[in-house]
Amino acid sequence: MDTNDSLRVASLWYSMHAISQQLSPTNGCSGIELLEVDTFDLHCFQSLTGTKFFVVCETGTQHMEALLKVIYELYMDYVLKNPFYEMEMPIRCELFDINLTTAIQKDRVALLGR
Repeated sequence: MDTNDSLRVASLWYSMHAISQQLSPTNGCSGIELLEVDTFDLHCFQSLTGTKFFVVCETGTQHMEALLKVIYELYMDYVLKNPFYEMEMPIRCELFDINLTTAIQKDRVALLGR
């Protein structure tokens, strides 16, 4: 996906997430965490500050919550500590990209080994 597609998906998810919080019969609902469709699953992790992280994967893929938490830790370590990063802007940080790729590759290897 290019940047515009990513922004469209994020804005659509933000709206669905907010609506689900308001319509939920459960008090304290944090919104949608998983969207399952025929061709893929979309997992969401929301940090305490409200920043949302997404993983799109094959239907039924396990342990995505753990991967999302690893991605959040990388975000804290490499993006938030970067003095040139501006909040609410696309992430352009080489160290984050490198470590994100490594984390995803490790997760894929772990999944294939199971």
